[in-house]
Amino acid sequence: MARELGVGIIGCGNISTTYFSLAPLFKGLNVLACSDLNMNAAELRAEEYGVKAQTMEDLLANDELDIIVNLTIPDAHYAVSKRILEAGKHVYSEKPLVLSLEEGEDLRRIASAKGLSVGCAPDTFLGGAHQLARAFIDKGGIGRITSGTCHVMSPGMEMWHPNPDFFFLPGGGPILDLGPYYIANLINLIGPVKRVAALTSMASETRTITSQPRAGEVIPVKTPTNVHALLEFHNGATVTLSASWDVWSHRHANMELYGTEGSLFVPDPNFFGGVVEASGRDKDIKPLENWDHPFGVNNQEHANGPRANYRTAGLADMAVAILEGRDARCSLDRALHGVDVMTAILKSGETGQFVTLSTTCTQPAALGIEEAQALLR
Repeated sequence: MARELGVGIIGCGNISTTYFSLAPLFKGLNVLACSDLNMNAAELRAEEYGVKAQTMEDLLANDELDIIVNLTIPDAHYAVSKRILEAGKHVYSEKPLVLSLEEGEDLRRIASAKGLSVGCAPDTFLGGAHQLARAFIDKGGIGRITSGTCHVMSPGMEMWHPNPDFFFLPGGGPILDLGPYYIANLINLIGPVKRVAALTSMASETRTITSQPRAGEVIPVKTPTNVHALLEFHNGATVTLSASWDVWSHRHANMELYGTEGSLFVPDPNFFGGVVEASGRDKDIKPLENWDHPFGVNNQEHANGPRANYRTAGLADMAVAILEGRDARCSLDRALHGVDVMTAILKSGETGQFVTLSTTCTQPAALGIEEAQALLR
């Protein structure tokens, strides 16, 4: 590849350490600068990772930077991404891309007029487990997918996050915070969604923080924390998606897909690795034969054991796509379709009606072993 793209980061909170620490794994990326409304936070990250701390204005004017990563809170994603595009830089945003279709279409208009690219997390569907599931589906391993179930449920974010307020405000909630992982993987495995219906609720109008340093503080809940949705795909498949922060424990699997010839059991789309299982018409559930996908190799130790973590793979794929003039897998079209799905789910919960989506997209290109290896240094 001819060159690397200079990368700047706006937003130096918890998630920024992931981008700073994992970006060096990938070709095409050279993180050079960072910014935050709290310059102390930016200076801390800059010193920790050997980059330059700048004000947002200086960072946007930095000629060394080609792509700016937007790691601000969801409610600021649109305004910050718009400023990045207006400054003539490509944008890669944390999920969700924006909080409305109107905001997303405005970003599309600006990017198109300036010849710029917009990409968005999540990129976990590029993980070895999910690409193994994709390869198995593509070769007809379970026939035509007809239905499925997805569950992402827990007691909530106030038990571990130091500042969980935004999770419970408009723009937060389990469907906009965790739904992107599941919806992106469903688009990867099945394709675009045609229409949705949902029931939504909240268990309480307030939450009490139990994490430090604000333990005991009561915060308001202004968005649904319990969502049960039905998704109809363009290929005819119907999938239920339950996303909740009102569940203390459960025994539901993260993702199961059912086809005309068998069933597929997909691990948590919030992560890159895990065991993929399948059965045929004999109903005998077995792990799929493992493959040496580089984004399925454990590379971090966590409290629950080793884990594969290759976040920033989507950013790297976008950088290479810009250099090669091809479609990025974590593209604006797919991210905006995900926003359409999620906001339609919330709208259905409010109105009690099915909502037909106004956007569509293509499935991303599969990321096989060789393609993934090509992204790594």
